[in-house]
Amino acid sequence: MKSQQPSTGRAGLHLLGRSEARYPSKPDVKTLETFANRYARRNYWIRFDCPEFTSMCPVTGQPDFAKIRIEYVPDERCVETKSLKFYLASFRNTRSFNEEVANRILDDLIKACQPRRARVHGEFAARGGVSVTVDAEYPEETTEPVPPRLNGSTPHERRKR
Repeated sequence: MKSQQPSTGRAGLHLLGRSEARYPSKPDVKTLETFANRYARRNYWIRFDCPEFTSMCPVTGQPDFAKIRIEYVPDERCVETKSLKFYLASFRNTRSFNEEVANRILDDLIKACQPRRARVHGEFAARGGVSVTVDAEYPEETTEPVPPRLNGSTPHERRKR
């Protein structure tokens, strides 16, 4: 009779423990591996910081540098860190606007582990003297629709008339 090994909770984790060196060529939610959350009854935040994130400008193809922070309250599943590293590295050759990057990361995180809450904060380095900061949240904080623009103008533009 074989002796049973205690469960390590690693079922379905393929990158952890391997000296894999090839990053995916493009972002794919399938890269994000998850494991069972043993503390699903509790609300707690998990935070990942990626201070050396890179993607590419969709117009010029030049690199965009950013600090990305991912925070979430897990439900039944947690994201495995090494798979997240591979996922984030896959943006290096991906042409996307900064706003798309933050929202894509949030969407893929939601698909991968269905968190109770999540937010992605991206601080993109200045290009042409302007930096961009993007905050994407789940669930959305506001349930009210953004008011429509009147006559195709903003309130500031209407005051100048």
